[in-house]
Amino acid sequence: MTALAAPEFSLHSSDIKNGKFSNAQFLSESYEFGCSGGNHSPQLSWQNAPAGTKSFVLTVFDRDAPTGFGWIHWVVVNIPASISSLPPGITPAGKNLPSGALQIRTDFGVPGYGGPCPPPGSEHRYEITLIALNIDKLPSVVTADATPALVGFFARASSLGEVKLTVTQGR
Repeated sequence: MTALAAPEFSLHSSDIKNGKFSNAQFLSESYEFGCSGGNHSPQLSWQNAPAGTKSFVLTVFDRDAPTGFGWIHWVVVNIPASISSLPPGITPAGKNLPSGALQIRTDFGVPGYGGPCPPPGSEHRYEITLIALNIDKLPSVVTADATPALVGFFARASSLGEVKLTVTQGR
């Protein structure tokens, strides 16, 4: 008898074409980094979460930001296990965010999506990571003002598995 392999946990985006963000996802001019995009979060969908998943944490991280330690562009916690996609254009105020989910402060200093804006002439790797958790919600100390590091600590402690989608983007 042959054992069948479990389907692989996977993450996709209909908004990311040929491994690149569109101008709609780029940072807007109001942030003064030199980009003039729409600053709209991308659509994301996933399938085959690990057995026992009770919630998810999503992060978008630029590992090549010229800070010496990267840049967090988006953090969403407490995404219910019943959810398998996020629509495009989730606002900082939470419009279109699933009920119960919470956006955490990013390296822009506020909660909500902040699009990519690599310096001219360089390419950056943006890692979109979805972590499946064995708990319904992160501890109550994780509020909208929590740091991404605090979220990462609690998410890793309760992780059942994770999946990444990497976008290599320049301008």
